[in-house]
Amino acid sequence: MSRGLFISFEGTDGSGKTTQYRLFAEYLVSLGYEVVTTREPGGTPISEKIRGIILDPENTEMDDMTEALLFAAGRAQHVAQLIRPSVEAGKIVLCDRFMDSSIAYQGYARGLGDCVRIINEYAVAGMQPDLTFLLDLPPQAGRSRNVKAGKADRLEKQAMEFHSKVYEGYKKLAEIYPDRFIVIDADGSIEEVQARIRREFFERKATRSE
Repeated sequence: MSRGLFISFEGTDGSGKTTQYRLFAEYLVSLGYEVVTTREPGGTPISEKIRGIILDPENTEMDDMTEALLFAAGRAQHVAQLIRPSVEAGKIVLCDRFMDSSIAYQGYARGLGDCVRIINEYAVAGMQPDLTFLLDLPPQAGRSRNVKAGKADRLEKQAMEFHSKVYEGYKKLAEIYPDRFIVIDADGSIEEVQARIRREFFERKATRSE
C-alpha cells in the first residue's frame, strides 16, 4: 500500500481555514479519495482534553511555556494515534493547524523562539505535512470576522499586537519552506478561496508527479 498525503491548513484566527479545509475534504471525497479530517489542538480523546485546557478563557494565568508544552503534548498523541497510522494506510489526512501554528503563535508571537520548533520536532517524530495551505488574511480582517460570529477562545481574545506577530510569523515560515507552503489569498468569497485551493493543489500534485 502506497503512502498517503498529509496536508495542513494554517492561518490567523478568522482567516476561514476551518471552513475551507472542510470544503476541500468534501471535494476530495467526491473524487474518490479516502480522507481523514482532524484538528489541532485535538484530534484524539487525550488531545481533545488538552485542547480544553489550552483554549479555556478562564485559564488567563497560563504561562507561555506551559502553553507551548501542552500544544506539543497534544500533538505527540495526535501524530502517534491518528496522523501517522492514517498516512501509512494510504489515506489523505487534512489537519486544521499543525506544528507551524505553534511556531507562529508561541515561537514568534509569544517570543519563545526556536525552542518551540525543537520541542515539536520531538513531538512529531519526523511527521511533517507534505503540503501546507496558508490562508493569507491580515489579522484585522480576521478579527472583524470573529466579532461578527460572536466567538472568541483564550487565544482569539489576545490583543491585536499578538495576532499581528502571528501573521508575521506565518509569512516568515512560508518564506523558509516554499516547497511545502502554498499561500492562498483568503480575501474573497468562500467559493473563490476554495477554487484557489483546488487549483493550487492539483498544480502542485502534477509538479510532484513529473
